[in-house]
Amino acid sequence: MDNHDKQLEEGIYIGNQVDKSNLSNPISRKLVTGFDEKLFDALDKIQPTSLHEVGCGEGRLTRLIRDRYKIPVMASDFSEALIEENLTRDCDSIDFKHLSIYDLDPEAHRRSVVVCCEVLEHLEDPEGGLRSLRNLNADHYVFSVPREPIWRILNMARFKYLGDWGNTPGHLNHWSPSSFAKAVTESGFEIVEVLNPFPWIMIRLRAV
Repeated sequence: MDNHDKQLEEGIYIGNQVDKSNLSNPISRKLVTGFDEKLFDALDKIQPTSLHEVGCGEGRLTRLIRDRYKIPVMASDFSEALIEENLTRDCDSIDFKHLSIYDLDPEAHRRSVVVCCEVLEHLEDPEGGLRSLRNLNADHYVFSVPREPIWRILNMARFKYLGDWGNTPGHLNHWSPSSFAKAVTESGFEIVEVLNPFPWIMIRLRAV
């Protein structure tokens, strides 16, 4: 599964539209590096001892997190194909699970830290996804989504997805920083820190 541009599973786009671990464009590399730095800024303050990445995709962040903190990591994704792919690669100390965000079980899938990056924009029921994450009752959460309308404007600036006004395939939900803050607080979270690496929204939260 080297090319994720047209990968569909159960009618849903899976994984990233580009391989973020092998970017040739220097601007794209810089943006992804900035994203990673902000994520690890947040996690460094927490110093996780157990962590669940919900919506792990190809497992790029999963492996970076495991290697940085030297901890066992649970990583789940609704895509059976992506989980099977992950299991053929480096999966030492990673417990990969074929699991929908809507089916999270607090007893089985809770970890002290929950990371959910680039997932919520894909959900048909984002409120249900947020409730499921909240029900895990983790000590700390880190979420990220594309920052709109900046995300679509940048896509159009590079002549991508022009027929859909720059909307990345599979993105069903579009949040500004204020609207995303409203969505998470209404779902039972308190925002602890706003990081927002351009062009993403990223926040560290706790359940209330």
